[in-house]
Parts: sequence; structure tokens; C-alpha cells
Amino acid sequence: MKIIKADEEGLRAASATIRNGGVVIYPTETVYGIGCLPSDPDAARRICEIKGRAENPLPLICSDIEMARKVCQFNLSAEKLAKAFWPGPLMFILPSKVVYPMWVSHGKKTIGLRVPGAEVSRKLAELSGGVIVSTSANKSGEPPATTAKEALSQTGFKVDLVLDGGPSPGGQSSTIIDLSGKEMWILRSGPITGTQIMEALKR
Repeated sequence: MKIIKADEEGLRAASATIRNGGVVIYPTETVYGIGCLPSDPDAARRICEIKGRAENPLPLICSDIEMARKVCQFNLSAEKLAKAFWPGPLMFILPSKVVYPMWVSHGKKTIGLRVPGAEVSRKLAELSGGVIVSTSANKSGEPPATTAKEALSQTGFKVDLVLDGGPSPGGQSSTIIDLSGKEMWILRSGPITGTQIMEALKR
């Protein structure tokens, strides 16, 4: 296990680790995340075991909105909200176009995804094929980690590589909105408020 700087060389090393089936800790615009290829069942299983999380689907991040459209079935609301808030801390729940392993989907036909505000996260996703798993690098129920060392400690030193981008801003994790049905539901409050979402949808 290595800790390396989140510079260009570090990003190349981290993406190579992910493409080869590894699990990587990396910074986002809110807290530190842990990720792998969503198509790799063994790596996804490792993340579930590291987090002690067995029943919830693993969220994804994409390098850009074009990649997100390949992963999920966008509707008009998703298009409007993506235009208003991406890249940024707003995650959509949408019908998945891709059949991911059970450790990622947990049997659901929807998936959570976003285009992150942190350039490091977007670049890592881009270099890894356009989409990676992105869940907070902590044990389920524990506070999210805001430094690489915290994330490493919380995940029991069970990852293959850590990208250290310095302290993350912390604060709230991303807002989650379910856009998969006829009605919209905010499943988790976060930096993007319900008022902001409703205003964007009126445009």
C-alpha cells in the first residue's frame, strides 16, 4: 500500500491501480472517497467489506455529463439539474443503462451518480475509463474522513493506494435526489438545497 501525491504522476498511478482491479482512496470536493472499477465485482466486494456496508448500492462518479448519460437514463429534470449544478455535490438516482455486479447494484435497477466538483476526482475517473465507484472512505456510521491519513486509518489500511490531496474541505456530503420515478425525492440533504433545486427546475 502506497500514499502518493495527487499530482499528474499520482493520478496515472492511481488510475492504473483501479484499471488493474485495485481499490484507491482519493480526495473529493467534500470528503475523501474510496473507489474502484464498478465493473469489477471483486474490487466492489472489497469496498463493501472495508466499509462494513452490505445492503446499499455503491454510488458512482463520472468524468463528465456525456459519460453519465452513457451510464444512466437521463430525463428532463436530470438534464436541467446537471446543467445547473454539475460539476458539483449533487447526486442523481436514475435508471441504470449498465448492468453492474451485485456488489455495486445490490439488485436495484437504479444507480446513484454525479460529476464531482473536484478536478482530481474527475481526472481520476477519466483516466480510469470514465466512471468509478465513489463512496466515502470511512466505516459505515463513522464520520467521513477529511485527510488521507484519516481515510487510511478508518478503512483499516486495506486499500492498494492512497492519493493525498491535502485536507479536504469537509462539510456536508453531496445532496442526493431520486429522479427515477414520477415524483422527485431528496434522499439526503447537502450543499445543494431543495430551494436551489426547485429554482433550477423552473428555468
